[in-house]
Amino acid sequence: MNNRKITKEYKRLISKSFNVNNSTDKLKDGIIYTLYSDKFNSLKVGFAENDRVLEKKISSEELVLLDRKKGNKKELLLLVKTLKELGIKYSDNLFLKYSSSLMRHLSTLGWPIGRSLYKQRKIKKELLCA
Repeated sequence: MNNRKITKEYKRLISKSFNVNNSTDKLKDGIIYTLYSDKFNSLKVGFAENDRVLEKKISSEELVLLDRKKGNKKELLLLVKTLKELGIKYSDNLFLKYSSSLMRHLSTLGWPIGRSLYKQRKIKKELLCA
């Protein structure tokens, strides 16, 4: 008989510290919104924790609220990343130069933009009978 020694090795989990508050902040519900500045012909997209915070932003910067809906900060971060990949430039405080293509992109991505500046095109197809 052959005596073999069986050895088992276990991998150790190395714990790394991470900020738990930061990850739960992104999931916290609030309001995602789009504001318009007539003075600079630009849009501002953002996230607010509640109505009071949103009202404060609107009044302090003389902006018009185009639309808003329930959402979370993660949606805003995803939008910013997507706009960057599309080549759309924005400032540090998320001001975007208004254009019809930007409005089309925001609408396609499901971002609240309202109906005052952007009217969605309806495509009608006609069938011709010969």
